[in-house]
Amino acid sequence: MKLLVAIDGSKNSLRAAKYALQLVEALREGGSITLISVHDDTALRHARRFVGKQAVTDYLRELSEEDLGEARKLLEKAGREHETLILTGQVAGAIAKAADDGKFDLLVLGSKGRGGLKDLLIGSVARRVSEISKVPVLLVK
Repeated sequence: MKLLVAIDGSKNSLRAAKYALQLVEALREGGSITLISVHDDTALRHARRFVGKQAVTDYLRELSEEDLGEARKLLEKAGREHETLILTGQVAGAIAKAADDGKFDLLVLGSKGRGGLKDLLIGSVARRVSEISKVPVLLVK
């Protein structure tokens, strides 16, 4: 089984990574885990004119590397090899597209569990991904 785990540096996404690790270890045939971090670069497009495209790219990459840190440590401590994807763009769309393009069997995301009115008003990446993904989505609380 090929799992894609979305990581944003939160405790919720770390729980998703832990669950994905447990799932892969429970499978007789094993599986693979790929961690993905996506940062929306929309707000920084204007800044590119002043600091340069490479500076913005480097900044977003540093943020992603920081976000991925704890999940990487978790997998390395367990002796589980993994890959990482670092992307920019609209977060939910980029995650869903990466899952589809990479032919993943399952997409694992942490859920903040806000629910109700707050989700209706501000939405959530997990909800949007689950709506648009062609790959099955597992939300971990």
